[in-house]
Amino acid sequence: MILIGQFDSPFVRRVAIAMRLYGIGFEHRPWSVFGDAEKIAAVNPMRRVPTLVLDDGEVLIESAAILDHLDEIAGRARALIAESGVRRRQALKIMALGTGLADKAVALVYERALHEATSDTWIARCRAQVADVLTALERDRAARRGPWWFGDQLGHADIAVACALRFVRDAHGDLFDEARFPYLAAHSAACEALPDFIEISQAFVPPS
Repeated sequence: MILIGQFDSPFVRRVAIAMRLYGIGFEHRPWSVFGDAEKIAAVNPMRRVPTLVLDDGEVLIESAAILDHLDEIAGRARALIAESGVRRRQALKIMALGTGLADKAVALVYERALHEATSDTWIARCRAQVADVLTALERDRAARRGPWWFGDQLGHADIAVACALRFVRDAHGDLFDEARFPYLAAHSAACEALPDFIEISQAFVPPS
């Protein structure tokens, strides 16, 4: 398989970490959505990452869809999310909050880096969304007693939130206050200490 995208993207990173945890090998092509847009367009007309090219040439796009396929490969017993029921719904919600947090953090980067005239209204809206999601995630994590979000095993929800937090901290250091969000800070530290998180890592470089 070929995974396209740079690891400073929280979306590419969550896919790559899951592939490592599943023991699924892949060739990594660290193409930029700006500098390598035409290369990406040849396989993904959206010019977005992550893009995963399967062994038979089929192309998967969007991190949630890619992870759904990887879960099938791994099998029910090893999948990083509950198969059904309340635990699955709860995990999907946390994953949605994590990826939504990352999406708004990315939007703030683009607003600052790509627009000559920025919108104060848009920036304020994104920052408020980031703050509210962090508050919701902190509240939920504080109510969990296991080492990971849903018990004793690391799952997709843990990965999605950790990757989003890393991006927020790297790209917008003022938006994440460890004293205000101690449970999220502890969660981030626990994830980032794992070998797969250390290996699948890249310093954030703003687009130019």
